[in-house]
Amino acid sequence: MARVPGPPPFEGLKRRISRHRLDASKTSSGHFVRETFCLDVEEARAKAREWFDCFPKAAYWTEVESWRMLEGDRVEFTMRRLPTAD
Repeated sequence: MARVPGPPPFEGLKRRISRHRLDASKTSSGHFVRETFCLDVEEARAKAREWFDCFPKAAYWTEVESWRMLEGDRVEFTMRRLPTAD
């Protein structure tokens, strides 16, 4: 008996697309450069000032993206900026 061809199986393609999207989301964090620090309060303030001095907010959209206080007067924070001032 001859086999009637049906639609092609898409499971393999679906897996490849899903894997590609997952890999891309791991490697790409958008258009911003981010760096996370865990420092004492005074060191954290100095590091933030350093970022704003090196990468002015008006040109690089520099900002403290998130922060939280930890035990022992330590601060964990993430700085964010654009990679260039274009």
